Amino acid sequence: MDPLLYLGGLVVLFLLWIKVKGLDYVIVHQRWIFVCLFLLPLSVIFDVYYYMRAWLIFKMCSAPKQHDQRVRDIQRQVRVWRKEGGKTHMCTGRPGWLTVSLRVGKYKKTNKNIMINMMDILEVDTQRQVVRVEPLVNMGQITALLNSLGWTLPVLPELDDLTVGGLVMGTGIESSSHIYGLFQHICVAFELVLADGSLVRCTEEENSDLFHAVPWSCGTLGFLVAAEIKIVPARYWVRLQYEPIRGLENICRRFSEASEDKNNTFVEGLQYSLDEAVIMTGTMTDTAEPDKINRIGLHYKPWFFKHVERYLRENNTAVEYIPLRHYYHRHTRSIFWELQDIIPFGNHPVFRWLFGWMVPPKISLLKLTQGETIRQLYEQHHVVQDMLVPMKHIQTAIARFHQDIHVYPLWLCPFVLPLGRGMVHPKGEEAELYVDIGAYGEPRVKHFQAKASCRQLEQFVREVHGFQMLYADVYMERSEFWEMFDGTLYHRLRKELGCQDAFPEVYDKICKAARH
Repeated sequence: MDPLLYLGGLVVLFLLWIKVKGLDYVIVHQRWIFVCLFLLPLSVIFDVYYYMRAWLIFKMCSAPKQHDQRVRDIQRQVRVWRKEGGKTHMCTGRPGWLTVSLRVGKYKKTNKNIMINMMDILEVDTQRQVVRVEPLVNMGQITALLNSLGWTLPVLPELDDLTVGGLVMGTGIESSSHIYGLFQHICVAFELVLADGSLVRCTEEENSDLFHAVPWSCGTLGFLVAAEIKIVPARYWVRLQYEPIRGLENICRRFSEASEDKNNTFVEGLQYSLDEAVIMTGTMTDTAEPDKINRIGLHYKPWFFKHVERYLRENNTAVEYIPLRHYYHRHTRSIFWELQDIIPFGNHPVFRWLFGWMVPPKISLLKLTQGETIRQLYEQHHVVQDMLVPMKHIQTAIARFHQDIHVYPLWLCPFVLPLGRGMVHPKGEEAELYVDIGAYGEPRVKHFQAKASCRQLEQFVREVHGFQMLYADVYMERSEFWEMFDGTLYHRLRKELGCQDAFPEVYDKICKAARH
């Protein structure tokens, strides 16, 4: 039989099966079919288009000229809103499904949508060692350009599709954060359009209060239109050491020691059970031992978390040399370990060799096509949370995660939290070392209840003076939220800048208990 006829017959049978079973049934119970046949090819098309667009615009140096016009258009939209009486709050017009966050806020349907189409790198200034970018520039875009020029960001959050705007208005972290802090701490300037339509630039010296208040504010103080971010020289390789550790006390002690050692450029832990983990420490280098090179970003390579787990099972301490950009996006192909629930055979060698070059599907497309049934299933039987707790409480925190949700692997990422005046800063009078504990997956505790279990974790994090990342579902009441976060500067600026009638409060924008 002609191969094309055979393929056509399969397609017809598949469509008939969908018609008989219903599209909802297929998407819920056999989602991998829909993802593999439709979302993976679409994701490739999206990536190629946006990569070529970004490359052409940067090479033609047209982004700065277009940027000024885009800013004026945003100012015009804000002034029109004011002229019409400002009857509803404003928000960005970017559809909720395009964001990496799994939360789907309903406020975009009732608020005034301000269209912000700003996705270009504006300038790389190697003299000042900063890159100036628009808010929708993503991490994949930045590494593709900066690494080719011999530069990188001191803190480069993991997933390709994370945008600068999301990382500034929310937060971002990487395995270098024990030296540099969170993503907000490598930013040197923000440019915003305020509620009155004016354009302001804020730095540590200029409009300093606003500069400190913007991070974690989730777009409720103004519209971010540009950011300047520090850059540092890049090296081609990361020398990465894998160290399997057993025993919770040993894991926490070794992880704390590695995080305090500033000779380690990168520190990360993957915890596979309460008593088993692999601690990874890395440094950038220009040379590599040929027999220890591992290009983990190649499409046929095992998913990184599975590769790391092998060292634990073999109880083997080892060293590898990984290309810098491959290291930065080591969890991208498997979306940490979330993709195994969507494509159960995704790490099989045959699938990786034949189709791994299309992985991962865009998170935005997964959200767009998930439907209400899958969304509710994820909400009730799935956890995606990052809790930031002081390093001195890491052992207690991991035990609480095990008790309340029992999700593995856990992602452990250290960061230094310097003194500051914004929503997030240490409770004491000096900088403090924290750890981000990331839990992504299906809880294994009996009778798991999303709201009750997450509220227990939130209460623990408040008690140890920690913080919850706001991209995930937040179940706190308003008083509990402002117990966790310092709203002193934030609320004062909202009043001074006329934000109360222009933008929702951050709590009303992100919390499950608030009205959306």
